[in-house]
Amino acid sequence: MSHAPTPDPQDEPTTAPAPTRRRVSRRRLLLALAGAAAFSAVPAGAARAASVPAGPGAVPGGGERVGDLLARLTLDEKTALLHGATDPERLGQAGYVPGVPRLGIPALRLADGPAGVRVRETATALPAPVMLAAAFDPGLAHAYGRVLGHEGRALDQDVLLSPMVNLIRTPYAGRNFETFSEDPLLSADLVAEQIRGIQAEGLIATVKHLALNNQERDRMSVDVRAGEQTLHETELRGFEAAVAAGAGAVMAAYNKVDGAYATENRTLLTDILRDRWGFDGWVMSDWGAVHSTGPALTAGCDMEMPGGAHYGAALRRAVREGRIDEAVVDTAVRRILSVRERFGLLDEQTDARPERDAAAGARLALRVATAGATLLRNENGTLPLTGRAARSLAVIGPTGSVPFVSGGGSAHVVPDAATSPLDALRTRAGDRATVTYAVGEDVLGKPLPLTEAGAPAGAARSLDDVAVAAGEIRTYEGTITTTADDNWSFFVHYSGRRPTVTLDGGDLFQAGVATYFTGGVGGRAADGLTVRRADHRLAAGTHRIAVTAHGGTDGQRFRLRAANGATRAADVAEAVAAARAAHSTVLFAYEDATEGRDRTGLALPGRQEALIRAVTAVNPRTTVVLNTSSAVTMPWLADTAAVLQMYYPGQEGGPATAAVLFGDVDPGGRLTQTFPLSEDAHPTAGDPRRYPGVNGVEVYGEGIHVGHRWYDAEDVTPLFPFGHGLSYTTFAYERLSAVPVGDGLHVTFTVVNTGRRPGVEVAQVYVGPSPDLAAVGVDQPHRLLAGYRRLRLAPGESRRITVPVAARTLSSWDEARHRWVLGTGRREVRAGASSRVLPLRAEAVVGAR
Repeated sequence: MSHAPTPDPQDEPTTAPAPTRRRVSRRRLLLALAGAAAFSAVPAGAARAASVPAGPGAVPGGGERVGDLLARLTLDEKTALLHGATDPERLGQAGYVPGVPRLGIPALRLADGPAGVRVRETATALPAPVMLAAAFDPGLAHAYGRVLGHEGRALDQDVLLSPMVNLIRTPYAGRNFETFSEDPLLSADLVAEQIRGIQAEGLIATVKHLALNNQERDRMSVDVRAGEQTLHETELRGFEAAVAAGAGAVMAAYNKVDGAYATENRTLLTDILRDRWGFDGWVMSDWGAVHSTGPALTAGCDMEMPGGAHYGAALRRAVREGRIDEAVVDTAVRRILSVRERFGLLDEQTDARPERDAAAGARLALRVATAGATLLRNENGTLPLTGRAARSLAVIGPTGSVPFVSGGGSAHVVPDAATSPLDALRTRAGDRATVTYAVGEDVLGKPLPLTEAGAPAGAARSLDDVAVAAGEIRTYEGTITTTADDNWSFFVHYSGRRPTVTLDGGDLFQAGVATYFTGGVGGRAADGLTVRRADHRLAAGTHRIAVTAHGGTDGQRFRLRAANGATRAADVAEAVAAARAAHSTVLFAYEDATEGRDRTGLALPGRQEALIRAVTAVNPRTTVVLNTSSAVTMPWLADTAAVLQMYYPGQEGGPATAAVLFGDVDPGGRLTQTFPLSEDAHPTAGDPRRYPGVNGVEVYGEGIHVGHRWYDAEDVTPLFPFGHGLSYTTFAYERLSAVPVGDGLHVTFTVVNTGRRPGVEVAQVYVGPSPDLAAVGVDQPHRLLAGYRRLRLAPGESRRITVPVAARTLSSWDEARHRWVLGTGRREVRAGASSRVLPLRAEAVVGAR
């Protein structure tokens, strides 16, 4: 197993003010960031569930209670436990499995939870998992899991559909923000600790999506082909670590693996997961991923979600007709009941649910957002903002004034409240500073006046705040006149049912045409109204628009807005004027990403690149803050003074961004994915067989050379390498030694803070290939991440650290023998600050006795 580094004792949790929509005082923010109290709802060791799985070859267990229940359950009751249904209480979670009242078995509720518990109620919106991963801190992943586990229990949930551990394989994947890393070892370390944290609070964790669900495009059908060595050395490392950490459930993916749907893949679900790894929990399907009854159930998929198209009446009929042995059903039921017994979920619980601790959740959200903030560029000491730069500041961009909390899809969480970066920056700068704001690029539109039939010349009606009473259906009609051909964007903001808007008789916001995000900056207005956007090329002339609104049972509010060439030019001009008038500029750039769709390119969307160039042309002291999901290309990089990657930072993203920009904390994040120089210089570029697939088949042609390993193998220079991130201080590396210990290594070296500020460094260790394995033709990375250590050092402080490297990390999968083989012989060991900055070198002989 991989080694999970112990968190540095100086790198303590921080404390944040309670999560209300507020302006945070500088004193409170500084006190919050200096505080230290880890989230801990129960004492260490007081977990409600064991976290050690059964050994290889284990059969479904369970105590006398499970055996007794299984003997008393009817076939109808058994199958009802194997599939989802509609929750009569409608709490808004992702899934519901009815209980068996006759036997005292309660219902089971399952909630999405990559970055917070997703139900109808508000919850703590944590930074995206990719930002958590950027901290390179398994201890922080454990604390993150504790918050998720506590909140899930408090919000009446029993199972969390989290964490996601699929590797970041292609930068286009729409859910890269929901997972951890391109690196197998780092992902394995983090998923194991997050699961331990979730389950320490009594919530069942579900690791997903087994396996090779590394893209959203064609995810329901694509057949992924990866060799046995590739599968074990890359994607499966995280799932194996999750099983070792005691995960109660595993979610099978939508896609096919080597010709069989993941939910019907016996090699994955039985041969590897259960027989090789000893998994003793249950496997559920992704939502709608079951395509059969017998093949899926016998392959090892125990539960169909969210309904019972295959595991309900069809399964009962198959058993009664003798096509499926009822013992197969019993095995699946026993697995589920055994996990429920282990977590105390076989009895109705009237007073066992904890209360939400929103303040503790906010503290952890702030801690993760600052720990994962990754400074990519910082020329001439632009950051932190001090002196005149802190007193004269222009803030530009829509995510500067609107909190960018989370991505879309199942990761979207509505927090109790959130503070925008603009408000946080104004508070931190103080009353003596001048902080101006310009939107730069409007993502919510401006009021669109309509000329009604028979209205006087020049008279127009604005539909910018219309209320429709409950039960009413009202239609508004009018025209707009354009003087030239132009690209228009139309926006409808609404509550309740979406109004029907037609443009020249066509449905303007029809599904599949309009852009709609559940999260990000473009999915919701500041007052909570849902937003949809549609882009159209309009010819010069008069165009008819009609809006039909439905009051429904609760009434409705809506706004109709638009943007065109003239409004966009005015927005850019306003931003340029603000930047020119200020000493320094902070420009917020964004990208909305969501489950269900991949990105279409790696450039910033819309006209943001042109905005950056226009602003930096008048103010070279411009910092770009990125609220993006994954790697982006940066043809504008050389024009900027600094670039800060803040990903999707959760509800405390505003205060966290301000704290990093002003230097109240050192930016603690490092890249867990390589940023390519261009669209044609990354592992899945140029070959459609690798992405998105050809004729429904996708081939992992890069093999074991995923992520930074590919850049090394192909000698391709990245824009920013894996592990990259800057501090406000400087560090030196000294005196490397690598000593064999058993079949592993102890790598020891010294890190020195050579600057004048306290700072965070993530020291990384990489190991080269084994000559003995190379001699027999086993493919190996040019070098692989073998360990790391997160450090906080005072100015001038020197610390000698030892990073253990496990035998598993030094091993390769032998396809001929179908097992791990230690990579013996003399191996190169490197240490430094990223995969491309490794100043220390040594050699060690692995396997010498």
